[in-house]
Amino acid sequence: MKMVKVGIAGIGFMGWIHWLAYQQIEGVEVVAICETDEKRRSGDWTGIQGNFGPAGQDVDLSQIATYGDLDQMCEHDFDMLDVCLPPSFHTLAIEKGLGAGKHVFCEKPLSLLEKECDQVVEKAASANRMLMVGHVLPYFPEYKFARAAVESGDYGNLIGGHFKRIISDPTWLPDFFNAEKIGGPLLDLHVHDAHFIRLIAGMPKGVYSSGQTKNNLVSFCHSIFDFEDRPISIASSGGIINQQGRPFTHGFEIQLEKATLHFEYAALESGDQLMPLKVIKPDGTVELIDVGDGDPVNAFVAEIRDVVGALTTNTALESLSGAMARDAIKICHAESKSVMSGQRIEL
Repeated sequence: MKMVKVGIAGIGFMGWIHWLAYQQIEGVEVVAICETDEKRRSGDWTGIQGNFGPAGQDVDLSQIATYGDLDQMCEHDFDMLDVCLPPSFHTLAIEKGLGAGKHVFCEKPLSLLEKECDQVVEKAASANRMLMVGHVLPYFPEYKFARAAVESGDYGNLIGGHFKRIISDPTWLPDFFNAEKIGGPLLDLHVHDAHFIRLIAGMPKGVYSSGQTKNNLVSFCHSIFDFEDRPISIASSGGIINQQGRPFTHGFEIQLEKATLHFEYAALESGDQLMPLKVIKPDGTVELIDVGDGDPVNAFVAEIRDVVGALTTNTALESLSGAMARDAIKICHAESKSVMSGQRIEL
């Protein structure tokens, strides 16, 4: 089997997590890294830390080509560009990779603008290159189980559901509410649920959202998704709460004809709180689902294993597709327009 060669652009928290994942996967090797920080180009990643996984470490890059310029790295011999840069750089980096004949794997969001999402999806198709996007949520065990339950039909057809993703205001991110750099809670946070809803239920025909704003961006909203001729009722709640003690929370309640799937997680300073994944059945029985040790890094390993598999078999996966990621951005922008206008927005 041909070894897949990868170049990573950007060594921050996500670049570090991707690096860890690549070390656990056969048939792939990181051969080049692009990073503007000279300290990190030298292999000193000790300053990297995130909200899960191990802290950064010293990494031996002696056998890896290092660059401070992405154009120069794209001249290197590798198969796929892995984009772990801040969101405002995604479009340019994707275009550089495609222009150099590389396949591209980009961390979410695909782009901050709808037109740029359309642009890079079309460019990838024209270049006959794969464009995959790292929406990792379907690889977390609870969401993986839910998707499989919906797609298998084992519990009947999807009837509806509610999804939530809420955090305290991330005041440590100065550009969080900058539309041109991160895009606020919808594009940085809720986009996970928009993508998952699109994946299991299809593209909504319209959305009505109500919520609050900050710096002309939606800070929190409740949304109802309209599937018109399909008898599905799906809603979501997402954004920030302006109390710093408010924990990160995500979860779902998904209604199927023969069962309800329920899961919720909250990260408190005092420790994690969990309402574990369960299947609630019409006869009153409740089945708890074993989801393993819960290490989030495992989800990224599974995701990147699928990315590598897609390249080696030349098989595009729906959950990783640029088109699916583009639709998630379109949903988020429609929700924003609905909050701002007070009107239902067609999709």
